[in-house]
Amino acid sequence: MDKITLTGMQFYGYHGVFPEENKLGQRFVVDVDMMMPLERPGRSDRIEDTVNYAEVYEVIRQIVEQRTFKLIEALAEQVASALLTSYTDINEVTVRVHKPHPPVNIHFQGVSVEIHRKRA
Repeated sequence: MDKITLTGMQFYGYHGVFPEENKLGQRFVVDVDMMMPLERPGRSDRIEDTVNYAEVYEVIRQIVEQRTFKLIEALAEQVASALLTSYTDINEVTVRVHKPHPPVNIHFQGVSVEIHRKRA
C-alpha cells in the first residue's frame, strides 16, 4: 500500500487529565501516515486525484486546537476517525500524538501514543 506521511505537525491544545492542562494548554506534536493507492495521482499529476495534505492538516488542526480531551489516546482516535470519514481514498491511517511536556515529576522527553485504524 502506498502512503502519504505528515510529520511533526505542531499545535497548541488543552488536553490532559489535570485541570491546569485544560486551562493553560501546551504543545502537541502529531504525525499521520495515510495508506492509500497513489498510482492514479502519480500518473495524472492532478491534485484532484489524491488527498490534499493541506486540507488534512486543517482537519487535524481543528480537532487538536478546538476540542479538549483528557487522554491523548482519545485525541488520536478522533483524528483517525475524522480522516477515515472525510477521505474515502484513505484505506488505513496511523496517528501518533506526542505530548512533549506532560505535567508529571518524571524526567523524559514526553509521552506518545500511536494508533492504527483501517476502513471497516
